[in-house]
Amino acid sequence: MNSEFVIAVHSLVLLAHRPDGMASSEEIASNVCTNPVRVRKVMSCLRKHGFVDTREGSGGGYRLSREPGDVTLADVYRALASGSLAPSWCSGDPQSDCLVGSNMAEVMNAVFCGADQHLETYFESITIGSMLSRLTAKARS
Repeated sequence: MNSEFVIAVHSLVLLAHRPDGMASSEEIASNVCTNPVRVRKVMSCLRKHGFVDTREGSGGGYRLSREPGDVTLADVYRALASGSLAPSWCSGDPQSDCLVGSNMAEVMNAVFCGADQHLETYFESITIGSMLSRLTAKARS
């Protein structure tokens, strides 16, 4: 899982929480506890995929372009992190005479692809709106 996914979900929930639905990259970065440049990179991707709109100038920033209850974590995952569970390196040598060494990369790839599919299915059941509801319930308790 990459940090861009976490930044994206945090940012979208924050925008859903704001009464005016608007926040600058500096405000989001402060809330996420990261650099505004990282936030702008993630928000650019979210804008490209239709999750947020931008407004230029004074009082500008990012605003949700979809209803929080209509955006699933799977939508965000597909846009920013799909396939990120698989490592960039896998052990073994496909040219090896050893059964394990010659096939481990392929078998591990299948394992990670399956895990990625299960994670995406799980994320389908969680929306940005439900994340905000969880936070609101936590604040009340």
